[in-house]
Amino acid sequence: MKIAFDVDVIRDMGITRMVHQVAEWGYKYIEQSPHPQINPFYKHPKASREIMREYKNALNATGVEISSFITVYRWSGPDELRRQAAVKNWKRMIEIAVEMGVQVINTELSGNPNEPEICEEMFYRSMDELLPIIEREGIRVEIQAHPWDFCEQSNETADIVKSFRSDNVKYIYSAPHTFYYDKGVGDVKNMLHYAGDDLSHMLIADTMNHTKHCRYIVNPPGVDATIHQHVAVGEGEVNFDALFEALREMDFANRTYKVGGESIISAALFGYPEKMKYQAVETRELIERELLK
Repeated sequence: MKIAFDVDVIRDMGITRMVHQVAEWGYKYIEQSPHPQINPFYKHPKASREIMREYKNALNATGVEISSFITVYRWSGPDELRRQAAVKNWKRMIEIAVEMGVQVINTELSGNPNEPEICEEMFYRSMDELLPIIEREGIRVEIQAHPWDFCEQSNETADIVKSFRSDNVKYIYSAPHTFYYDKGVGDVKNMLHYAGDDLSHMLIADTMNHTKHCRYIVNPPGVDATIHQHVAVGEGEVNFDALFEALREMDFANRTYKVGGESIISAALFGYPEKMKYQAVETRELIERELLK
């Protein structure tokens, strides 16, 4: 199992310092979330020769590796031109991953929950075009549901992943999205077991249950907002005792897949860079204690 750190919270440091900081916190792997100079949200990948050379030099100097890239594109529509642009972005991102020796790309369903049928059709249209390339290049694509995607629920998204029957398509569970995944119940154990053998990646952070009265206050009342957090474990309401118990029952730490190798678990802490000097280390130690003991 690769224990990675999602660098979104420290992306403003610059590439070299960012990599060295991850190494100083004791991580061997970086989860490279969208970065304006590499793989920006929704836009075409940038990843110049100079930036990637700097990145490779920093990796070589520290011994850190990239476990995975994160891409977020509008590949599920509902606008067809945006979908076509997203597929183009995907193709370029696959090229960059191959160049960097990274076999795993994780992503979101995207789309619009108000147009789920159209967006699901668009998603499968994109996958019809991309999956042959993904399989040819030996990439493992991991898909998660994100708040405000055309599908926000865990079990249904796992069914979508399983529908491809491909070793190159797997499922990612994001703990801070737990209360969107089953409409506020928070039954992490059930959802993880439902994903089963297709679960290849975990994102670790906590969040409050947005379905509970006054967990968040939004004005004016009734505004349709998808609110969640990515705070340290214990600062929210996700049942991490049940989560880690399920991962142990599934032997998640010892899983190896035909494509992309080991399972991945990533610290995905956003919003409080001033806390990272201790929260990043505490999260890594928690994962090691719960899953490697």
